[in-house]
Amino acid sequence: MPLTQIKYGLILMKVFHLSVECYPVAKVGGLADVVGALPKYQAKLGWEAAVVMPWYDRPFVRDHAFTVVHEGSFYQGSELLNFTVYKEAEDILGFGLYLIKIPGKLDRQEVYCYADEGEQFMAFQHAVLSWFKEKAIRPDIVHCHDHHVGLIPFLMKYSHDYIHLADVKTVATVHNGQYQGWTTWNKAVLLPAYDSWKWGLLDWDGLINPLAAMIKCCDAYTTVSEGYLEELYVEANGLQQLFYDERDKSVGIVNGIDWEIWDPATDYTLIANYDAKQAFAGKLKNKEALATQYNIDPKLPLLVFIGRFATEKGADLLPDIILELTAKYQGRLGIFILGAGDPAIQSRVKLLVDAGVENLDVFFGYDENLAHWLYASADFLLMPSRVEPCGLNQLYAMKYGTLPVVHRVGGLRDTVIDLDNDGYGVGFDGLTIPVITEAIIRATTFYASKKQFEENQRKMMRLDFSWDKSAAKYISLYNQIM
Repeated sequence: MPLTQIKYGLILMKVFHLSVECYPVAKVGGLADVVGALPKYQAKLGWEAAVVMPWYDRPFVRDHAFTVVHEGSFYQGSELLNFTVYKEAEDILGFGLYLIKIPGKLDRQEVYCYADEGEQFMAFQHAVLSWFKEKAIRPDIVHCHDHHVGLIPFLMKYSHDYIHLADVKTVATVHNGQYQGWTTWNKAVLLPAYDSWKWGLLDWDGLINPLAAMIKCCDAYTTVSEGYLEELYVEANGLQQLFYDERDKSVGIVNGIDWEIWDPATDYTLIANYDAKQAFAGKLKNKEALATQYNIDPKLPLLVFIGRFATEKGADLLPDIILELTAKYQGRLGIFILGAGDPAIQSRVKLLVDAGVENLDVFFGYDENLAHWLYASADFLLMPSRVEPCGLNQLYAMKYGTLPVVHRVGGLRDTVIDLDNDGYGVGFDGLTIPVITEAIIRATTFYASKKQFEENQRKMMRLDFSWDKSAAKYISLYNQIM
């Protein structure tokens, strides 16, 4: 009998997801969307799923009721840290949400970018395990997301303080292998006492590497697409050999999207809701409303970019792409950019806006409601990513009937099948301006075939990229390692 069916007896299997991001509490990227959705869908499949994350001074935390479930303290090196565990009172997210607050460490507004970030993450992990120990909590699975919680599998197995957790199974998910949480060995004094013979499990190239430690010590690791798993064997910012050596415990599981949030038929943020049957007309209504606030012409096809201004996302290419498209289309294509990040990229994009490039508008920053509105208004989504472990933007776009134009890497290759291969999107190989603009021209040429374009919109919107399938695959993995 599958372990998930034991819920009908006396036992309910329990998984704790550990992460520093979770939508809608705190979001920087796709990690938050995954952690905010996967547990909800696992709960629907009969597991008791919960998320544990740091406490943030953010609207969600201020606007919802929380109860204190535990208070404790621990030494991080010579510093005594007091911590409080809060639980969201009404489980409004569809799973248990726990926040850990540590005065001076985990009580800030932002998720990243602090000088003592490494010590923050270390304190978070220490507090989680201290809470588990003091309340005798023994989950069936501890699921760790990215390097920020990468020390957990090691500490559960080899720290003297948490020996009662040594046989609890751990799963690690790599959302982005480029970031690894490196820290020097002089920070080892901040760790809980551990079996010193095992120090090599923490080390990679003379540094403490939490991502490497997580992969070495977990019972299974996943990546957020099959394609990205293969790429990590070849290039992983120095860890490619480790990923390859540990491949027998790996599996690629593509992310899903939460249809309770991302569905144009019910999305409350939209000006006009629509389903696959009314895709073109519904999207046009949203585009026309968008044009009343921004510098776009609703009569023109609209290309959008939504994401961080980072070289990883190919955002550094945007200014040259815009100039090339402007020259080729002479104002016959609308372009909208929603993003922020690298100041150098942002300033180059701003120069184009200030120069009055026709039918171009930009929103610097990130606005969740505007992102939904853009997916509902746009005809094409551009993703010139250099690295894209899974990518959620292309999944959102297709659900909203927006044709993705993507660089064929990682999860983009797995999820976007080219029109030339009886698919529904446009893919390109190589990140030169001529190659990218040629791909966009292919998309806009297809747009001119109105009947085919509208049929493709309906086709995309009926694709199943829901979390139901992906959540079931994670539970199957849990069952295997237990």
